[in-house]
Amino acid sequence: MAKKDKSYRRAMEELQLELASLNRWLRHGGQRLVVVFEGRDAAGKGGTIKAITESMDTRGYRIASLPKPSETETTQWYFQRYVEHLPSAGELVLFDRSWYNRAVVEPAMGFCTKAQYKAFMAAVPAFEKLLTDDGIILLKYWLAVDQEQQEERFSERAKDPLKRWKLSRNDLASREKYEEIGHLRDVMIERTHRPNAPWFVVDYNDQKRGRVNLIRHLLEQIPRHDVNIPEPKLPKLKGKPKTEHVTSKALWVPDTAG
Repeated sequence: MAKKDKSYRRAMEELQLELASLNRWLRHGGQRLVVVFEGRDAAGKGGTIKAITESMDTRGYRIASLPKPSETETTQWYFQRYVEHLPSAGELVLFDRSWYNRAVVEPAMGFCTKAQYKAFMAAVPAFEKLLTDDGIILLKYWLAVDQEQQEERFSERAKDPLKRWKLSRNDLASREKYEEIGHLRDVMIERTHRPNAPWFVVDYNDQKRGRVNLIRHLLEQIPRHDVNIPEPKLPKLKGKPKTEHVTSKALWVPDTAG
């Protein structure tokens, strides 16, 4: 194994312990945490979210990755379908793209009107202030990737049968919008960065390095969150260990793994 990979795995093992502790801290104290992940297609949002939740109690977090709005949802208040995914006490919610679709993706791809974009940009700071005033901790990350690196990842996805599903028509169309998306990103950050709802930009040209930097930074933004679970003492079993027994042999799945 390469030295770089060993260093990454070692760092991630240490971070997993801290993330598990954060998970327990949220549940123990009833805090609510929202982390927004934005960035270009193939930047690494999904992989980072998987890394964050790898060792967490599945009951303590949720991932919100919303599909294209339905006909009914397009008639609702824009933030409405996102509000229902906000955390309850003790929960972490990770948004794989969020309401900020309207700040970058939608205007770049022509999915919203200029009036809708303008209204959103005026409303979002007030919306986020309502969230944080109610006690929700809100962190927002933009995963930055150069166009050359993005093109390499698109090519890799196209060649890999297990990754082709990640390439959508919008992904392919966005390739011609690199500069426009960058401009919209800059406007978004300038107009929606607030002390209560800050933006942070992470270099994701190297995804593994980006994950480590982002997770370390995320943990640093949260108040001290050490909640240890004492090692339990397992009582000695009475008698000999039992064998799993199912009456009908026909129900067993054949062992083909060997």
